[in-house]
Amino acid sequence: MAGRTVRADRAAGTREAIMTAAERLFAEHGLVAVSSRQISEAAGQGNNTAVGYHFGGKTELVRAIMRRHTEPIEDIRRAMLARTADSAELRDWVACLVRPVPVHLATLGTPSWYARCAVQIMTDPMTRAMVTDEALTRDTLRRTVDGLDRCLAALPERVRAERGEMARHLIIHTCAERERALAEGTGALQPSWEETATSLTDAITGLLLAPVTPRPAPKENRP
Repeated sequence: MAGRTVRADRAAGTREAIMTAAERLFAEHGLVAVSSRQISEAAGQGNNTAVGYHFGGKTELVRAIMRRHTEPIEDIRRAMLARTADSAELRDWVACLVRPVPVHLATLGTPSWYARCAVQIMTDPMTRAMVTDEALTRDTLRRTVDGLDRCLAALPERVRAERGEMARHLIIHTCAERERALAEGTGALQPSWEETATSLTDAITGLLLAPVTPRPAPKENRP
């Protein structure tokens, strides 16, 4: 039994080392440019097949990295939803969407790589679809989107979908740029992750409430 526990602990430590190394390499170089062998070497593994042995391949490794961060982010969102309840204020629901990410990033210290890694994952066609589909199954995100939709019921569904996509890009890219600035010591636009969360909440609330320019009718329907 003791031997089994030691082996399990050693395997868990190896998995953590691989995820940490991969997150950094993906953030710095992108998914395509980084091989499983490079990840194994960066994680201090003499066996170049360590990624395949512990995760099955790069795709499952990416999924594990995202889950490692998504779970604490969802815990933060769950606590916020409990306070938001049935609020009719759009800003409350935007905060539930936005704030959990920078709040989590604040716990990672400097340097961190998660936000920049997430940008790489969300701009790769294969991993983006995988991560997005999994995110939509999470109850806390579905409840947040439902709350936003109730507040934005006057907007056409097409416009809500477009602005939701814009908001997603704004969150991940703004957080990635701040993370990069902190890591490189070049000076971030906001003095803290808390201020970043507030600025993003302001900007996305304004984005969602912006007027909608009417689209011209198709030519065949014009008089």
